[in-house]
Amino acid sequence: MKYPLSLKVNEEVFEIEIPANRTLLDVIRDELGLTGTKYGCGTGECGACTVLLDGLPVNACIIPALQVNRRSVTTIEGVSRDGVIHPIQEAFITYGAIQCGYCTPGMILSAKALLDRNPRPQEMEVREALVGNLCRCTGYQKIVEAILSLVKR
Repeated sequence: MKYPLSLKVNEEVFEIEIPANRTLLDVIRDELGLTGTKYGCGTGECGACTVLLDGLPVNACIIPALQVNRRSVTTIEGVSRDGVIHPIQEAFITYGAIQCGYCTPGMILSAKALLDRNPRPQEMEVREALVGNLCRCTGYQKIVEAILSLVKR
């Protein structure tokens, strides 16, 4: 049996029907074709599937899609606008904060949520905001430096 789901993703409204057992990650990747959001652990531990739900970072792999009916989601595809990458994305490139890239979408969205909420975080606040995002390549230092480079002191 399928159920209706109305969802705004990256400022575009989608009206679809899905089985009750679909996660938000399933809908984003499989139904909407937005593959920037990654499947990692499937248990909400690694942060590869991080998206912004009404502006807050969440693990899309553990959220039942029907629970986000009529809500707003931002994926990594929605961060850039009109072909221009977001300053956070630019900073990640400039500071070499990308290695394999698997964690990068989740890291960028977690950073965006932090900077939207607090445009002048201290280093410890940046590190705390990233605690749910695991990276096996960079050691986090370059990621933190990239985010801090955007802070206006």
